Amino acid sequence: MKTLLGARILVRAGALTDAAPLVREVAPGLRPIVIADTNVAPIHAAPIAAALDTELLTFPAGEASKVRAQWAALTDDLLDRQLGRDTVVVAVGGGVCGDLAGFVAATYLRGVPVVHVPTSLVAMIDAAIGGKTGLDTRHGKNLVGAFHQPALVLIDPLALRTLPPEHRRAGMAEAIKHGVIANEAYFHWIAAHGRALLDPALTADLATHLVLDSVSVKVDVVAGDEREGGRRKILNFGHTIGHAVEHLSGYRLLHGEAIAIGMVVEARIGEQAGVTLPGLADEIGGLCAALGLPVRVAGEFGIDEIIALTRGDKKARGGAAEYSLPTGLGAMHDAGGRFAVRVDETVVRSAIAASR
Repeated sequence: MKTLLGARILVRAGALTDAAPLVREVAPGLRPIVIADTNVAPIHAAPIAAALDTELLTFPAGEASKVRAQWAALTDDLLDRQLGRDTVVVAVGGGVCGDLAGFVAATYLRGVPVVHVPTSLVAMIDAAIGGKTGLDTRHGKNLVGAFHQPALVLIDPLALRTLPPEHRRAGMAEAIKHGVIANEAYFHWIAAHGRALLDPALTADLATHLVLDSVSVKVDVVAGDEREGGRRKILNFGHTIGHAVEHLSGYRLLHGEAIAIGMVVEARIGEQAGVTLPGLADEIGGLCAALGLPVRVAGEFGIDEIIALTRGDKKARGGAAEYSLPTGLGAMHDAGGRFAVRVDETVVRSAIAASR
């Protein structure tokens, strides 16, 4: 059991069977309400709601639901039920559910507790940890949100067996990112076990190792910088370009697929800016491609369109994008304690063009 900024993080194979008593333990006397998307609801959320003797609220699966209209609908559902501040929201599902239900919890009656029960790889190793919530707008991804630390993050690595193959593959991009930014040995471990990590019959040992190593990286980074004023920015590696191509795709690209592309481009930006060890972009791209992830920027995404979106990214300052860049595997450029730098747009254009 890890603790991060007051949030308990439990990673244990089979932990889903203990979800109800664990929710009651961290939120004694509070009335739970379970929120899940329509895909996850019958598999994981309904049994948890039944064990908690409470209602299950659902929303349509997919990134298209991570918007203010769906936040309003769920908030109205809570108000219709006259739920008070003695409520705990239990978010069961992937990153969309965690961001959406987490924002509902952060804003309902000025904030009620939330428990995250992530069931996708992206959610287990990234989205559910660190207290970020966020909604998408027509201007870009995650531009409306709040920091709201959960009371508990309950992670059962065996839930990955129920994940569609394309979603498990997409989640591997965030694991690779953790290796690049802080743990070279983990990067090589993923490379050595890639095929087994994508096997439908994923073993409990491999699943637990995969999740725990990533969780350890994120906990270590976030613990010293909750509000992303410094080192936490390294978690954004691959996300400035990645969010732009994800948005331009109309979210046809899964988040992890977009981040794989973003990591390759941003490593190439670092190489051309003289920050990153030459050849790292190809090494990252090689591992991503070996796992079936895209690594090229599609021709349909114009360079001007990508750059315009980076200027409006939530990480931008003064209308200019800032990039967190690796120096080599397991190490990031500290940029004098800022951990992110502005890069001349001619370099960005060149790196995107080289990644076609």
